[in-house]
Amino acid sequence: MNKTPMTVEGEHNLREELENLKKIERPAVIEAIAEARAHGDLKENAEYHAAREKQGFIEAQIADMENKLANAQVIDIKAIPKTGKVVFATTVELINVDNDETMEYKIVGENEADVNQGKISITSPIARALIGKEEGEVVDVKTPGGQVSYEIVEVKYI
Repeated sequence: MNKTPMTVEGEHNLREELENLKKIERPAVIEAIAEARAHGDLKENAEYHAAREKQGFIEAQIADMENKLANAQVIDIKAIPKTGKVVFATTVELINVDNDETMEYKIVGENEADVNQGKISITSPIARALIGKEEGEVVDVKTPGGQVSYEIVEVKYI
């Protein structure tokens, strides 16, 4: 099976979330099921059915997170030589050639992407266009709104 790239930060956040589900959420839902059982007839007990549904959701989340971690290839940007080239986990400062708008993106794994936090997936059109390029290069990116040209201002290995 192919490994999925993940940043050290992404792995850390996923492990924390998994820990929370296993040590806090799972025991709380088990307690809620036990309490609902104590109320008697399970056929008409909405609390019981809601708790069981929540338990199923939590268990599915745990399995999904464990699978993501098992298939992750964690890449530490600090261990990568600083060549000035855009690679996975670098932060790239760009300028839109057409309107001089600046932006900064960190290239992360698919599961970590969050455009609102400036994190774009390695599989996104802009990241694919940037990979392997260097500071000062102009990159043309095909976007849903048409072609956009960006100049790479700085590549940060942070």
